[in-house]
Amino acid sequence: VVVHGFEHATKSKSEAWKHHKTVLKQFLTDFTSETSMSLALYTVLHKPIRDHIEQYVLLLTKLNEVLKEGSEKDVVTSAIKEYVKLESFISQVLDEACFTKSLWKSLSYKFTDMLCVPERRISASTNRSDRILLFDDVLVLIQGNSFQSFDLKLVWVDENHREKSAPGLYGLRIITPEETFFLSAKDPQMKAVWQWKLNQAVRQALNGKRDFPLWGKTGEGTEPPSCRFFTYVFRLEGKFKSATYEGEWHWGKPHGKGTLKWRDGRNHVGDFKEGLEHGFGICLVPRRSEDRYDCYKCHWYEGKMRGYGICEYGNDMVYKGYFKDDMRQGFGILENVSPEHPFKYTGQWENDKKNGYGVWEDKDRGERYIGTWLDDHKHGQGIVVTQSGVCYQRTFHADKMVGSGILLLEDDSVYEGNFTEDLTFVGKGKLSFANGFILEGTFTNKSGQGLQTHGILNTSNEQLDNRITKAQLGLEEFPVEKRWKGIYDQFLEFIHSGCKEETEESFTGFHIRTSKELRKSQEYLFCQRGTEDVSWKIEDILEELVQHQALGSLQSYLEKALKSSLHPLGKLLKALTIAFQATYSGIGANRHLLTMAQEEVKYYAKKIWEFYQGLLHLALEQKGQLPTKSLDGDTSDQRAYSVVLPLILPCFYPELFMLYMLYHEREDDLYCQGIVDLSLFPDIKLLEFLDVQKHLWPLKDLTLTTNQRRSLIKDKCFLSATECLQKLITTVDPREKLVILQKTYEEIESTVSRVVEKDYKLPMDDLLPLLMYVVSRAK
Repeated sequence: VVVHGFEHATKSKSEAWKHHKTVLKQFLTDFTSETSMSLALYTVLHKPIRDHIEQYVLLLTKLNEVLKEGSEKDVVTSAIKEYVKLESFISQVLDEACFTKSLWKSLSYKFTDMLCVPERRISASTNRSDRILLFDDVLVLIQGNSFQSFDLKLVWVDENHREKSAPGLYGLRIITPEETFFLSAKDPQMKAVWQWKLNQAVRQALNGKRDFPLWGKTGEGTEPPSCRFFTYVFRLEGKFKSATYEGEWHWGKPHGKGTLKWRDGRNHVGDFKEGLEHGFGICLVPRRSEDRYDCYKCHWYEGKMRGYGICEYGNDMVYKGYFKDDMRQGFGILENVSPEHPFKYTGQWENDKKNGYGVWEDKDRGERYIGTWLDDHKHGQGIVVTQSGVCYQRTFHADKMVGSGILLLEDDSVYEGNFTEDLTFVGKGKLSFANGFILEGTFTNKSGQGLQTHGILNTSNEQLDNRITKAQLGLEEFPVEKRWKGIYDQFLEFIHSGCKEETEESFTGFHIRTSKELRKSQEYLFCQRGTEDVSWKIEDILEELVQHQALGSLQSYLEKALKSSLHPLGKLLKALTIAFQATYSGIGANRHLLTMAQEEVKYYAKKIWEFYQGLLHLALEQKGQLPTKSLDGDTSDQRAYSVVLPLILPCFYPELFMLYMLYHEREDDLYCQGIVDLSLFPDIKLLEFLDVQKHLWPLKDLTLTTNQRRSLIKDKCFLSATECLQKLITTVDPREKLVILQKTYEEIESTVSRVVEKDYKLPMDDLLPLLMYVVSRAK
């Protein structure tokens, strides 16, 4: 009917007519020649079907009248209902077809060319020259000579809206992905009809099948769902122009999980909220010049990157750290993994540039710069440590050294004055040698002639003191409060936000090594967590904090928390460990940085204690309680050092130990030389040399001549104590080392008790020479 098929078939030129002329003629024998052929064909084709259904209804009705009450009667009654519905469905469909046919006739070719599709049917229209047409798959608005069509699957009908501008009218707000408009009705009845028709059409489009019968009861009252899954291409100007979005929708906006793809190869997979990227997402951006991508795996907030993310740039650089408003901001680590010019920067970022305190390691030159930055340049105070052991402190201005500085050389001499990039003395300066001589004057360096000076050499040795070897840098220039602000700021923000779950994952992710893990940790955050990890949900963490306030249980709670990569305090410690290693491991292991490192670890303990207090405060606030006063009157610093410091120290042992060893290298060398000298003696000679009292020598059980005895008991005295002490080298933890010393002392004492045949507590005068004996034997 809609596409005039009958007229087409009965035209004498038509192929169908030529092939089937005789059959069609037989079909139409009942009709006189006056009736039009197409109408006759139309009647012949659907009249028998309708008659057939009518006969069934009559038959079933008669049957129903003679049946007694009971199950068969119910079956027949329901069958009658279905046939009646079918009758009504057929006439509705035909009516709809006729409406559609007349609509296509009334519209100009311009519209029908674009809109007329054989299977499309009109469901409703407004009569003012048909400005709004509701089809079974699209809603069309005609304005003058143009029209807009909206796919019904992405149409939402909001009836609660009254348009403020026209208070007398009854309006429906129609929401589509890129446009929102109002339909106004004259009266509430009209509004109700349109609302019902629109909702029905949208629901049918979403279900992919039509109600039966069309205006029957089946789907009535069930509004189409507000959340849908669909693919759409954005057309209008804006952030998503010409992008294809496939994913979840809610009231006309991407909301939930989805994928955005642009024509230039950009795409974004992740979470959306009210039309913007929000939550965890992965974004690929093609690089213009080469066939590579920048890949951002990051947290998004209202359409912009914010919080922790990992960005793998197409030029072999990787950034792990914080973002804000799509820029690197806060603490972050940028590493170049390409072999051409490998480097690593760990520190503060602002507006996408290195700004504030940071550590730069140039792997080609074997140098590390620790200091302040301004707009990607070394600027302000800085310390440079080289692989060869040279260390200097200078002021920098846009990457260039300015003014005088302190240069600490490997042979323990110290130069104060001006020097060049390649560490040549130039201009006025003062050179203090390790032996105490001091040379003050003007230095020049002519090529081929070496270093020349004009000045005074003071050899009086008056000023020889520890200051040379033990010079410590970096304490006044970058006080601990100024270092790693970016890490602490994130934690503060997390506490201030009330520890919301979405801020938790984006506040620190440094416990995650790879981007694959980052993605997993997100899935882990949003899916049902496993039973073993339940105790680290934020609500439970706050609940536990309140329970563990007594000192004993607080310590074990903090120990557990700091070891866990899922607890906020554990994540914080992980980030601080990374920052510490970046400064003091490898090239940064220089004895002149020991005090700087010690102060930093103490400050970490203070901050962790502060943040623990902040979390506790929040937990109590949520329960409506007040924080209890500390009973023992400890200040929070004392608490930080007594409770937190012992728990976090093990994370920093390797770097701290190395710095201690380098700091005490002199004394250690002398000490080691002493032990080597002592170990050359045979046992008895050594016991004599160390003045160990004769009655303590473990020789009682040997009744041989002196010569034999000497050869037999060489290296056999106090053997158990020696073996015990040798285990010292296998431990890392200072506490374990102390335990071994304690056990060695006990072994010495038990050996002596055996010799003197009674319990014997060694006084220090006896113990010291014996301990020296055991140490020299253990080497």
